[in-house]
Amino acid sequence: MIQIVKKILKITLIITIIIIFIYSIYNFILQSVYPKKFSEYVSTYSEKYDIEEAWIYALIKAESNFEAQIVSQSGAIGLMQVMEKTASEVADNIGMETIDLTDPNCNIEIGTKYFSTLIKYYKDNYYLAITAYNAGIGTVEKWIDSGIIREDGSDIENIPYKETNTYVRKVLNNYKIYKELENK
Repeated sequence: MIQIVKKILKITLIITIIIIFIYSIYNFILQSVYPKKFSEYVSTYSEKYDIEEAWIYALIKAESNFEAQIVSQSGAIGLMQVMEKTASEVADNIGMETIDLTDPNCNIEIGTKYFSTLIKYYKDNYYLAITAYNAGIGTVEKWIDSGIIREDGSDIENIPYKETNTYVRKVLNNYKIYKELENK
């Protein structure tokens, strides 16, 4: 009887060690794929503009995968892929005199402020704010007005632009993972 109990305890210990090892590797890989770079800026501007850090990281991951110098084919620049016209409008709004969208500090402040503006515009509807961040307010308004998507954003699967449809899903998935990482 004692031998059986010893074997059960030994097997339980080995299984526990294996589970802890696998969990540690999973977390390490997850944190490598979903980094929290530029955390000093993300933290500062998430607090300043009242947005969870996980949303900012989710947007940066989807937009640039944390490449500060990247420029898209459409001319969007930097970590949060901000267009120069949008940056200029946001900078005027917050009293920023110098704009350098390749500078992480500047880019994250402008991108975060713009996203917070979209969240307020869409009355805390993050689905629509994310959609507008990618496709533009005018486009989202047309989709709502024509009944393509609902005003509550509950039918994001109906977003007609494949790029925007994929983008919204990517940001939502990134957010979910960053929230999971917060709890570890």
